[in-house]
Amino acid sequence: MFLHTHPYKPFLFPEATKLIVGTLPPPRFTTGDLKPDDVDFCYGSRNGLLWPILDRIFNLDLKYETTEYAVTQRRNFLLERKIGVCDIVASAERDKIDASDLGMQHVKLRNLLHHLSRYPSIKTLLFMGGNSKNGPEYFFRRHIREYGISLEVISSEIPRIHEFVHPTGKKKISTVSLIAPSGAANRAVGSLMAYKKMKLENPTFNTLDYRVMQYREFF
Repeated sequence: MFLHTHPYKPFLFPEATKLIVGTLPPPRFTTGDLKPDDVDFCYGSRNGLLWPILDRIFNLDLKYETTEYAVTQRRNFLLERKIGVCDIVASAERDKIDASDLGMQHVKLRNLLHHLSRYPSIKTLLFMGGNSKNGPEYFFRRHIREYGISLEVISSEIPRIHEFVHPTGKKKISTVSLIAPSGAANRAVGSLMAYKKMKLENPTFNTLDYRVMQYREFF
């Protein structure tokens, strides 16, 4: 059994107004066996799509390499745009060493509500995936249930938007369940009627283009 622990502390700062919430990076980020074009930072996998998506939206000219410069580029962007990162999974056990969310067992969660108390400027959670089993929204729902909190539907259209009141009762926080920035989610994108329509109108349109269009609105 492999103990998959999150390799990065939450990237949080007082000015943050949005928070990216995922699960766990690939196991090689925990073991330190990074590939040459991985970036040793949140969502730095060479197979991940979050940074390529943001690169296209904001014309960041990012480097995809295991260097401090590549890390600094991403940190500076997040600081400038007031976006924090706090994946909800602290650790999980795996029979098979891979990055599958469904493969996670005996999952231990981070206390996101505690972090939201410490950083009151955060008003929006950007889930990197929806409410499918072991996705970030799925775990967040489990987390807040312990406090007697539930998510109120604001929009059931994709990406689904919810809202909840923080247990302090002092603020409402929105959640947006974006399509996961992983290759594994391409099949889900391809099944969407909106995507099929756009693909029919423009055969060169692809699943990355669809994510760029979706993420642009919320980043």
